[in-house]
Amino acid sequence: MNKEKMFESASAYQDDILALPVIDLNAASNWYCKHFGMVEVERSEAPVPTVVLERDGVRIGFALNGGDASQDGAAFAVSDIRAIRDELESNGVKIGNWRIDERDGKKYQVFFVVAPDGLCYYFHQLLSE
Repeated sequence: MNKEKMFESASAYQDDILALPVIDLNAASNWYCKHFGMVEVERSEAPVPTVVLERDGVRIGFALNGGDASQDGAAFAVSDIRAIRDELESNGVKIGNWRIDERDGKKYQVFFVVAPDGLCYYFHQLLSE
């Protein structure tokens, strides 16, 4: 894994970046640690079972909260999108929709990942202006 800090921030599509819905916390933790290079940093049972993972100081969490994973996910701002794409692909992750998006007059290189649990991730990096 690259030692340079590449994950800059994460934001949830729905409500809570620390409570993305899954049906199996162990499977989620194992998959994201193996494929996204994250590390498990916290687990709790109340108010619902949750696990929190981290990479480069950026945290995401998963919860057994009854939510629909196919309707949720997160956006990751990254510092080197090509290196992240290459790393994820080398870890067996399928990358989708490599493209340039424009928002608020700024251009971003982006791609998507749909994890086995159904959560969708939007990786993006602001392109030089």
